[in-house]
This record gives sequence, structure tokens and C-alpha cells, in this order.
Amino acid sequence: MKLTFSSDIEAADVERRIIAGVVVPFNKVGYTSVGPVVFESGSITIPDTTKIKLLAQHDPTNPIGRAQSFQTSDSAITGSFKISNSTTGQDFLIRASEGLIASLSIGVEVVASKPSKDGTLYVQEAIMKEVSLVESPAFSDAVVTKVAASESEAAQPTNPTTESESVVTTAPIEDTPVETVEDAPVVEAAARPTVKAAAPYFTSPRSPIQTMGGYALHSIKAKLGDEDSALYVRAAADAMTTNTAFNPTQYLSNIFVSNTNFGRAAVDACSRAALPASGLTLNIPSLITPTDTAPTVASTAESAAPSDTGMTSEYLSYTVTKYAGQQTISLELIERSDPVFMDQLMIQLERAYLKATDAAVIAALIASGTAATATAATSAGLISFLSAESAKAYAGTSYFAKNVILGTGTWGAVMGYTDSTGRPIYNASQPWNAAGDVKASSIKGNLLGLDAYVDVNAVATAGADNSAFVIAPEAVTIFESPTAMFSVNVVSSMSVNLAIYGYMAPAVLQAKGVRKYKTA
Repeated sequence: MKLTFSSDIEAADVERRIIAGVVVPFNKVGYTSVGPVVFESGSITIPDTTKIKLLAQHDPTNPIGRAQSFQTSDSAITGSFKISNSTTGQDFLIRASEGLIASLSIGVEVVASKPSKDGTLYVQEAIMKEVSLVESPAFSDAVVTKVAASESEAAQPTNPTTESESVVTTAPIEDTPVETVEDAPVVEAAARPTVKAAAPYFTSPRSPIQTMGGYALHSIKAKLGDEDSALYVRAAADAMTTNTAFNPTQYLSNIFVSNTNFGRAAVDACSRAALPASGLTLNIPSLITPTDTAPTVASTAESAAPSDTGMTSEYLSYTVTKYAGQQTISLELIERSDPVFMDQLMIQLERAYLKATDAAVIAALIASGTAATATAATSAGLISFLSAESAKAYAGTSYFAKNVILGTGTWGAVMGYTDSTGRPIYNASQPWNAAGDVKASSIKGNLLGLDAYVDVNAVATAGADNSAFVIAPEAVTIFESPTAMFSVNVVSSMSVNLAIYGYMAPAVLQAKGVRKYKTA
């Protein structure tokens, strides 16, 4: 059985790094780790004095000093300790000198004991294992007896009678002869002691396990047969896994993981306009069909009639399409969930709307655009596509090509294009001949002067047909209404149907202004 109990510190000499005081009084009742205990006179055997360490709070992994001497009388054991010149030792020494840590506490292994009728355990034989610096004493009547005079005096006693006489006596406990404790063989503290009389109390041990490293250390010792370490490990087993009732599920309301944040690159690369307030068909006057005729102006001689070409036109028609999505939400989810749920639900509905409408624009570009002259799926082929089709877009629409849309596969291929020396073409830092700038950190870059937009809805395969589009923005207009929310209460199930919707008509006004990538 292992006991720990404490008494007041006599004094702390900060400069000489000495702490001294009563380690344990005899024949006094103290309240220890197993209840009320009385140590009979001479009941404690001290092994090799130099092997007794001074611990901090009975933590065997945190020694802060070593015993210099002990004195045993009929009334008490007093001790003097040299504190380590470490950061921890300095901290405890200062706290002791300021009275914040006021007690010395001894740890012993009981060899023989007997209980009394009132429950007090009388210890007849025990072995000192360690002494600790702690906050509160177990023995309220412990008295201060000694303080070290100097470090040199402690090392070289002036009176060679006993080692403990190297200190200056300030308040003796009793006028009784002092017994010098001789060094005894070292006794390891790990093994469980033999107890001749069973203790009537048991409490959980004061565990030295304070960190994950300490737990690992005692786990290893326990597997090697150290029963004290096994007891510490068992005491530490009361964890969250065994107390799940006090381990509620937590989540971060300011973080929501999703893969829906793509935006609408194709829409951004085109012109945009508000959708008219009524009608499901857009009719736009046009002069671009083969049957349309535009007015002409010609060189005219004096007194001659001017050029007279009658203008004829017709409508281009585009269908207005509704895009909508819904969620059915229970009343409990609305009223009892974290308010962040509704915020995230609305964000995800909006992102779904953006993705669907962007995909519709890509589909319109493919359906109504003009296929480019086929080129190789190489860096040279890309340059040929961009330069030739930009010129054709201007020639066919009278508007300059300004944007290029890239699918993710073609985007990745472009970033990997290199010149004959292996240097990157489109993401080099300060190149001599800047062909453009396309980076993995942005969905917008530059290719041969065209603003490059990366769109996840475009064909992803590198070099595939329709995996890139050269756009003259004025040739394509996206007519769109604002998005709106629509909700209906369903009384029969006490739920709510919530929907997002909007109207859009992607209008490719001039097919020659949309040049679709085609591979040879």
C-alpha cells in the first residue's frame, strides 16, 4: 500500500536553492491518500538519502530536487532538499519562498500497519520512496525547524557529527536526541509492497499521468509488470469513450464543405440583359439572315440618284425557359435546427441554379455556334485556333472576339504547354515573349490577348471538340430574370416546400461570333 501525506515547509532559501522542513510528524493524526493515518515513532525507514528525489505534486516524471539530509527524532523526520537549477525548479523554489507552495509531502510504502476502532490506520513499518512539494499539509500541527545557511555549508558541514548538522537550527521541535539516518540499500518504488495489515480505506491513486507522453510511459511500464503504472493506466481509463453521455456531438457552424462553388464562367464571357417582364418567347429583329437586306451607301455622281436599297428584316426567336429546384423541409428541421442550416440550404439552392443555367448557356453555344477549322490538340494547334477564329469572328459579326472559354481538360493542357526549351508558355514569370497568362489559381486568365474563362460545364477532355470557344461577347446575349423563392406550407405533413426559380433565354445572336474548338 502506498501513502502520501504532507506537512509545512520550514523555509526556502532562493539564493542557495535550499528547501527544508518537517517531512512527517510521529504519533499525530494526518489525513492521507487512504484516510486518517498515524505514524508511530521510528516507523519509517529511509533508504539511500541521495536516492530520495523531491518531486512536484507527487509526479514521478517531474523531479525538481534531491534530498541532502534527514534527521529522525521521536517526534518527527525533518529533511533538507537542494532544488534543481532548472526552469521548473526555479519556479517551485520562488513559489515556496512566497508561501504559495507551503508543504512537504512524503510518499511511503507501508510494510506493517494496524487499524483502530475509529478507522485510523496506525503504521508500524514503512519505507520512504519520495518527498514532494505540494500546496496543503496533511498535518496541521507540523512546525518549522530548519533553514539552510549556505550552499557551501550544506556541501561541507562544519560539524562532522551528522550530515544534517550543516544547517542552522532556528526552532527545534523537541529537546530530544537526534538520530542520524544511515544510508540504506536502494529500494525501487515500482513493485507493490507486502502489507501485513490491510488498510480499511482505498481511494484512487494520485495519478502522475498528466500528458499523452506520461500515459505512453506508464502504459509501457504496466506491460513490463509495474503494478503501480498499471494502476495509473487503469485510473486514466475513464475517458470520453466510457462517458459518452458527456461527449455531445459538436459541429462548426461557420464551415460547410461542398464541391458546388463553380460560378458561371460561360455566362460571364457573354453579354447579359434583363429578360422582358412577360412572354415565353423572345422575338428580336435581325438583319443577319440570308433573306434580310441592309441599306447601302455608294459613291454618287453629281446630280445622280443616291443608292437606294430597301431594308428588309425578320425576327430571331428564342425560347424563355424556367429553371427551378425545390426542397421539402419538416417543421422540426425549420424550428429546431441551427439557423445556419437555412442559410446553407439557400446557398446550395442558389449554386444549383447557377450550375444549371451555366450548363444551358454551354449547350446553346454548342447548338448555335460555328465549328472552327480543325487543328491539332497541341500548343501550335491552340495558337492557330485562337488567331484564325478570332479574325473570323470579327469578319463575320463586325465585333472583336474578346473572350475564350476553356473546359477543365483544355485548361490543364494549356498550363502544361512548353516551348522547344521546355519553358512554360502560358504561366511563365516575366517571359520575353508573353503569349498569355493561365494559372491554376484563377478561373480567368489570358490567351493571346483573349480573356480566358474556365468552365466546369464545358467538355472536360483536353483537345476534344467543343472543349473551347472563342466568343465575341456582342454575338451572344443572356437574357435572364432575377431569381425568386417560392414556398408552400403542407399541412398534412406539417412541412414546407421551398423552391428557387428563375427564367432565362440564352440568345446566340450571331453564330459566326461563337467559334467552337475542333480537333484534327
